[in-house]
Amino acid sequence: MDQNIIVRNNVTIKGKGSQTILFAPGFGCDQSVWSKVSKSFEEDYRVILFDYVGMGKSDIKAFDQDKYSSLNGYAQDVLDVCAALSLKDVIFVGHSVGSMIGALASLRQPEYFSSLIMIGPSPCYLNYPPDYFGGFEKEELLGLIDMMDKNYIGWANTFAATITNDAEHQEVAEELEDRFCSTDPVIARKFAETCFFADNRKELPKVTLPTLILQCADDVIAPTVVGDYMNQQLPESTIRYMKARGHCPHMSHPAETIELIFNYLEELQSEKIGGLT
Repeated sequence: MDQNIIVRNNVTIKGKGSQTILFAPGFGCDQSVWSKVSKSFEEDYRVILFDYVGMGKSDIKAFDQDKYSSLNGYAQDVLDVCAALSLKDVIFVGHSVGSMIGALASLRQPEYFSSLIMIGPSPCYLNYPPDYFGGFEKEELLGLIDMMDKNYIGWANTFAATITNDAEHQEVAEELEDRFCSTDPVIARKFAETCFFADNRKELPKVTLPTLILQCADDVIAPTVVGDYMNQQLPESTIRYMKARGHCPHMSHPAETIELIFNYLEELQSEKIGGLT
């Protein structure tokens, strides 16, 4: 086990199953966002949690502006964690941009992974009419970055509320705001640029792993049209439309999130057994 990687990404290992589930957070978040979901899998799976470099309790000294100017830098960190722990047949669960980080990692070294579970994924947040609508105009995203520079605390408050988009779960917005505010603003801004201006649409048809897309209702960050697009482009995908509103169902609606993941994994297992008989 490479302790440098374990420390760099603050890797946590729990559970007692033989197969591994690796949970990847979304933008600006650390592994604690999975606390309401990951425990439910510890009885049946080996559960691995980690922080991106610059987030949570990772080694902030390892942050490299050039490496993390592309999602491939974050994907390499996922592959490093897999290598450090000698993983195989990993079920990768990613939230938001974490979904695409997992997809990119699977394209580079597919032997580590068995399936992908994407919560609120988007391959591209920008609109490219008439063929693609990611949800944002370029000016809007540039304004977001500009606000991070001028008033980081104000940005954290506004963006947390936008992501949550659910008046019934104000506590989730407050949690997200706290996480954003505890992150180095320079690193958060770099991650925001890398995340929101990425375009990985061309990679989707190359992803051959079984993939579950969990699409929330009223998700401003990854609207339903984006989830439908991904479902059309990914060769082995299944989409489930959630009752959960907003962009963070693992925080606001953990029971529904857990149930849909378990159901999908049971379906995959049934197909596997059926294929052997």
